[in-house]
Amino acid sequence: MSALLDKIKKNSTIKEASLLADSKFFTKKDMIQTWIPALNIAFSGDLDGGFVPGLTLWAGPSKHFKSMFSLLMAKAYMDKYPDAVMVFYDCEFGTPLAYFDTLGLDKSRILHIPIMNMEEFKFDCIKQLENLERGDRVIFIIDSLGNMSSKKEMEDAIEGKSVQDMSRAKQMKSIFRMITLYLNLLYIPMVAVNHSYMTQELYSKPIVSGGQGIYLSADNIYILGRQQEKEGTEIIGWNFIINVEKSRYVKEKSKIPISVMFEGGISKWSGLMDIALEGGFVVKPKNGWYAKVDIDTGEIEPKNWRLKDTDCKEFWLPILTNLKFQQYIRTRYKVSNKSMVSEDVIDTELDKIDTSLVDFDDLAEGD
Repeated sequence: MSALLDKIKKNSTIKEASLLADSKFFTKKDMIQTWIPALNIAFSGDLDGGFVPGLTLWAGPSKHFKSMFSLLMAKAYMDKYPDAVMVFYDCEFGTPLAYFDTLGLDKSRILHIPIMNMEEFKFDCIKQLENLERGDRVIFIIDSLGNMSSKKEMEDAIEGKSVQDMSRAKQMKSIFRMITLYLNLLYIPMVAVNHSYMTQELYSKPIVSGGQGIYLSADNIYILGRQQEKEGTEIIGWNFIINVEKSRYVKEKSKIPISVMFEGGISKWSGLMDIALEGGFVVKPKNGWYAKVDIDTGEIEPKNWRLKDTDCKEFWLPILTNLKFQQYIRTRYKVSNKSMVSEDVIDTELDKIDTSLVDFDDLAEGD
């Protein structure tokens, strides 16, 4: 460390000040991997990736599996860290205990905090975060922001006033401006459920409720869409689309499919078929049948599979361990770590500059 930097560091009133090369806040982030490869792709753009601490937002209309996806993340976190606990802020009271039991979550490691309004949430959450230390293993779940009223809204309702609280979005922005700082300093994940609505225009699009503050504060935002999965005329489940609205690791506007069946729930291999078909690693030789492709030779393997029979390790393991498939996933979804502008591009652009239009004498004189 140079003498000047050492002097500046000693004069700093921030005890965490350090050289950037030594800063604990820029160490390689430990990804929490789920058991569902398609979810790992949505979180990180990689099959063997996962999610990292920070604020993640699941948004969508009612009954779009938002709470379950949040609890899936909590389950992965608590499995990775056996000493980890969950703080469950509940202002919707719509998440059945069956969800926790289905995922195998240990309810003795979950603190349930019922919330009546935004102010209760703000004061309790900030106090909890203030008393945690970096290294404490805790994941926060909020279900849901869309149902969280302000104290003023409740007081107006009690007094019989039918007025809208115009300050709600501003309050929400203030809350998460404080919370996200703690999450990053403490390296703690927070997962929030929120509502979305469609804009009223010719080409409508989904918008996350709660104002711009939540959008700016969140590290990751996923907006869920869904379609019915039918067997003949019978609805047997839902095909969800995870729309990546905002992410630090995945290309924005990416779409990752996930299927949830009424019988069996989410399969480990859910969503992979659409991706494999798009990449040419699987083909449909005839209607209702699927076959794997040898990418090196381009030959279609002789064995044909019914879709329901592909839901197994025998079908997917050779594809998932194929280096070309792994690279296809990264290229298709992952944000590149390479320089956004190459030296060749810079040199080419510099060559295009007409130097005859620049008076270098004037530049040298500072005019």
